[in-house]
Amino acid sequence: MTAVLIASATGRALVSSMLFDRLAGRIAADEKLGRDLAERIVDQALAFLAACACNTVGRLAPSELVDIGWHTFILHTRDYANFCDRIAGRFLHHVPISAGNPEASGEAAYATLMRTVTAIERAGYAVDPALWPVVRGAGHVNCSQCKNGCSDDPPPAD
Repeated sequence: MTAVLIASATGRALVSSMLFDRLAGRIAADEKLGRDLAERIVDQALAFLAACACNTVGRLAPSELVDIGWHTFILHTRDYANFCDRIAGRFLHHVPISAGNPEASGEAAYATLMRTVTAIERAGYAVDPALWPVVRGAGHVNCSQCKNGCSDDPPPAD
């Protein structure tokens, strides 16, 4: 019997190196982070968005660090809109979740993050465990979803 290993794709491969560098540079400067961490954030934000593009099971939400990458990408509106059209065939909306919403903390937030990590893996992308609290500490229930409490706006299920 022969075992075949299939490498997971990277989010980085979804955009040009020039755009990737611009996004990582902006994160490094704005957030006062090292370049390596900024690049990992962009990679995971792109993988997250690719998972959102094919998601039909419920809302997905980034971790706090990955959300920085999504917010940074959105600031580059033309590039972001073109990316969404190419990857999803539609605009991937960023939907804030109001403070106090039960989805923003506790068990619901944990379930959303678990669903998100699973969706990224099912879409064929590598997950950077250091950027996703559910991967680092299974059973960690008090995670707070993303930095500002937000999710994608998935299309209605067929």
